[in-house]
Amino acid sequence: MTKARTRWPRQRDAEDSLPPEGGTSHLATVQPTELETCLRACAAHSGKLVAGLDRRRTALAEALRNLLATHAGMEQTSSAASPIPLLRRTAKGGSGSALVLGDKLLDPLLAVGNKALDCGYEDELKLAILITDTVLTQRKRSRAGWRLRARTLEAMGAETAAVEAYEHYLDLTDEDGFGVAAKTAGLRVGAERQSELLRKLERDCPEAAAFVGRSVTDSWADGLALHGRGNWNEARSRLIGALLTQERAGAPVPEIQEALAQYLGLALEVSGAAGSGGSTRGNAGTGDLALLTDLIALYAEQRRTRMRGPIADPTFGGVEWTTLGEFRNRIAGKSICLIANSQRVGTGSMGAEIDAYDLVVRFNSYKIDPSATGRRTDIHATIHKHGFNWDQKVHTRLVFGGTSGDWKYSLRNRLVPGAQQYLGDESLRWPLRDIGKVGADVWPAIPTSGFNMLWLLDYLDVSTQLDLIGFDFYESGAYRLPAAMKMPITSVHEYTSEKAWVMERAQSVTDMRIRLR
Repeated sequence: MTKARTRWPRQRDAEDSLPPEGGTSHLATVQPTELETCLRACAAHSGKLVAGLDRRRTALAEALRNLLATHAGMEQTSSAASPIPLLRRTAKGGSGSALVLGDKLLDPLLAVGNKALDCGYEDELKLAILITDTVLTQRKRSRAGWRLRARTLEAMGAETAAVEAYEHYLDLTDEDGFGVAAKTAGLRVGAERQSELLRKLERDCPEAAAFVGRSVTDSWADGLALHGRGNWNEARSRLIGALLTQERAGAPVPEIQEALAQYLGLALEVSGAAGSGGSTRGNAGTGDLALLTDLIALYAEQRRTRMRGPIADPTFGGVEWTTLGEFRNRIAGKSICLIANSQRVGTGSMGAEIDAYDLVVRFNSYKIDPSATGRRTDIHATIHKHGFNWDQKVHTRLVFGGTSGDWKYSLRNRLVPGAQQYLGDESLRWPLRDIGKVGADVWPAIPTSGFNMLWLLDYLDVSTQLDLIGFDFYESGAYRLPAAMKMPITSVHEYTSEKAWVMERAQSVTDMRIRLR
């Protein structure tokens, strides 16, 4: 832990726009909100966004424009005859009317909420909560609405309310492709470890009780000043008192974590521990270095479990990294088939033929129906952004991702112990771009998991047979796990270019099979 920065915890007052987290906070309960109110708020927020360098707010501005344009177009046609009106007004209490949220407006509205959450700023988080209030007022069983609400509450540090929202989402879904159950368990365990840490501090420093309930800002400032003068024993009582006040006032979790990190950094410095930058060994003031080590371990555990949830096996079942060269050697001389997540496969009867290949490759949220899809999965190729089928046992799992940091985060938080023998390392993270050096100037669209895998196998060129089963590039529709069927076929991919690439290299083509080798 590095030397702490001199930063004071925020003192939350009654007029703060984001209230303290807790069971009585209005964030824990959906506030009935009319669609018209939400649309007015979106229009007002759109007017606040100006051109700038923040790509997240630029993306939000585009999502807002799409939402408002969609709404305007629907309003213009609302008076025309339509067998199923997508946006309509309905009587309300005998006077006035209210807009009903139809399917056509739901996705653009949720897109705005997700882009607002990505921004992470207070105004945008408030907008995301307002959107979930609106969606869940009319669609109480909206899984996307509950998940967006839970993620936004978590970003605000309102963990109790976030757990409640996550549980609503879990009640409505059969497949937990986004790892929500683990996330929820992690938030609970993290809260327990944080409380355990604070209780240790409270017991070790009974003098802190005199500063509980006082101004957090004042106590923290006094503590830092005393530490600066070398009076750690007086300083820590005020710093711990401020931490306990934050906890009892229900301060957002990120604020408590930041204050804890700063306190532990100061304590390490005072202890003179190796690498801490301190020089006054033996004056830790927390009893001894062993206790400080316990506190740091608790802090690390609560951060780790909040990220991915508790895991029984931190080594992930002895999984072995596999490099590009090692992967090549394992597939050399083998017949390989790649199975599309298409309705053409799902309504077919090629299961036995598929299982006859040496290696069967499946993608992302694949669904198994033995007679149609076959039973085996030897290689699971998936994008890092969701966790469908990560719990299914396979020989090799290749996880694709364009950004190294995001890819590593997903591996730490989604990998299931014992579910794979080999895991692709960073040399296999983004084949088309990193191995093929095919840049956005040549291939502008983001390559799909299927195309990354196909390109890799074609590039290695060591397979005796390389067949694509059911690849119609979603012309027949998707065939995926039920929870994934709710996800739209994303527009960031360019299926026409991928199809053209395949057809240029095809040696034979039938209704169900494209043979490249």
